[in-house]
Parts: sequence; structure tokens; C-alpha cells
Amino acid sequence: MDHSVQNLITIKNNISSKLENLKINKYPNIIAVSKTFKLEKILPLIKYGHLDYGENKVQEAVEKWSVIKKDNPAIKLHMIGKLQTNKVKFAVKVFDYIHSVDNFKLAEKIANEQKKLNKNIKIFIQVNLVNELQKSGVDKNDLSDLIDCCKTNQLDVIGLMCIPPLNFDPKVYFKEMEILNQSFKFDDLSMGMSSDYLEATAHSSTYLRIGSDIFGKRS
Repeated sequence: MDHSVQNLITIKNNISSKLENLKINKYPNIIAVSKTFKLEKILPLIKYGHLDYGENKVQEAVEKWSVIKKDNPAIKLHMIGKLQTNKVKFAVKVFDYIHSVDNFKLAEKIANEQKKLNKNIKIFIQVNLVNELQKSGVDKNDLSDLIDCCKTNQLDVIGLMCIPPLNFDPKVYFKEMEILNQSFKFDDLSMGMSSDYLEATAHSSTYLRIGSDIFGKRS
């Protein structure tokens, strides 16, 4: 068995144990973050039947996934990186989910491009919890207005997304996001990576973005 498949099975078992201990019966989706990895590293997971993959660069995603997705239509591709408005028309063609909507201009551009393709992309709004200048994400004070903008433009917003600050206990931020997500009555929540996916699971995350724990360290 390929090491990436073994790693995924281990992660699933870890999550199942966590959920059992917490008496939670909603199992999260695991996004295998395949950015920078070549297709031959990903194919064993595809053959195993895993369906959700994450990329952070549009051009890489188009080159890597356009043919594979035609051959495997059940695969769902997630845009998890910052999306520039000039790349939206290409992103909409290949991605099924965009986790990083954080401004009005981007929301409107996605809405326009998906109408042209008659495609319904599922949207997460990325929140900048502590107003880190180097981080993407909408300020919490502007979140409600951005959600309204997305709904006005008929975007299918399914939840919020966050990346906790480095060198801080993620539990504090995951709890805040859990409460914030519930306040808008969203069913889905995108948070948790290789280092903290079990904590995210404990705080109602429904989409975990796991890369290195599945594929190994990036060179």
C-alpha cells in the first residue's frame, strides 16, 4: 500500500477516535492538500477512492487536474490559497470549492464568471481573526456585509474558513470560529491542517485541509 494511502487511513482512524471520545457523529471531509506535488504522488490516493484535493495556485491546478477530473468526475477540487481577481476566470473552470473569498470585488468576479459557465461553486469566506497584515481574510467587522454581498450575487456560501496565527494555541481561534460560523447558521466550516486537525475536528470543522501528514514534507 502506498504511504500516502496509509497516512490517510491513519488520519481517519485518529479522527474517528477523537469523535468517539467527544460523542460527535458528524465526520469531517478531508481535503488532501496536493499543492506542489506531482500527479504521480497523488494517483495512489485517487485509485484508493479519495475525492477531495486542495491546490493554492490556479495555473498549477489547471495543468495538473483538468484531464484527471474529466476522467474522474466525482473528484472535487478546492482552491485553498489566495485568489487574484485576474485568475478567477481560470479558477472557476477547474475548482468546485473556493475557500478564500475575502473581499467584495473577488465575490462579484466569481459570480460573473460562474454565470458564464452555468456553474455553481461552493464558497467559504476566509476570516482574518486577529487582523494580521500578512494574512488574507476579511475583518470580522466587515464579515456580515461580505456575506450579504455574496448572497446578493447568488453565490453559494456554505461556511467560513480560517488559518490561525502561528505560535498560538489554535483552540482559542477554533472556538471563536465555531461560534461565529454558528451565528450565521452555516453548516460547514473550513479549518484545521496537519498540525491541528484534531483540535479543529473538536470544534465542528467539516473540511480539514491536510497536506504534509498525507503526502510527506514538501521539498
